[in-house]
Amino acid sequence: MGEKVGGQQYFTADPTAEHDYQNFDFELLGQKLHFQTDAGVFSKKTIDFGTRVMLDAAADQEFVAGKVLDLGCGYGPVGNAVAKAWRRQVDMVDVNDRALDLAKKNCERNGLADKTQVFQSSIYDQVVDKYALILVNPPIRAGKTVVTAMLQDATKHLLPGGAIVAVLQKKQGAPSAQKNLEAVFDDVSVIGKKKGYFVLMAKSPKED
Repeated sequence: MGEKVGGQQYFTADPTAEHDYQNFDFELLGQKLHFQTDAGVFSKKTIDFGTRVMLDAAADQEFVAGKVLDLGCGYGPVGNAVAKAWRRQVDMVDVNDRALDLAKKNCERNGLADKTQVFQSSIYDQVVDKYALILVNPPIRAGKTVVTAMLQDATKHLLPGGAIVAVLQKKQGAPSAQKNLEAVFDDVSVIGKKKGYFVLMAKSPKED
């Protein structure tokens, strides 16, 4: 998960790589979506396999009512798919300015500007709401501290009964990510496995 362009990783705030716009259509959650991508963002040529595995696994689950947070949204495939297929309001956050600009444009292209809000946040630092669902494909090469914060700090941003769903490769730390979730959530499960990718789900307690 580490596209490096012009010496920079895609999880830097202000990529300086020369622009290389690409456009493609892709079907996610049964919805045909259009995306524009650019150099300096993750998985610019197609929707990465881990994201697809995560969305397919999440589609088989039931979630409480409320907004969805697309954490580390990149150019917006997850947020666009969820907003269109599930008709949920989606907040989409990333640290990467270039990715955020693309995400906003892609929401507009797909007719989803009214169902999405895109803004910059380093992990949860600008996130104030609570969500029914947080979806994340963590940037492994950002380091364990970042990935652990993405997973564990979800506890502060979930509605009662809300869930975080994350996808990681087994060889890139899925077992340790599961342990990190189990340290702060009582209800943690593996809801999907495919070609070395594990989809983890942790749920917050429901109100009594």
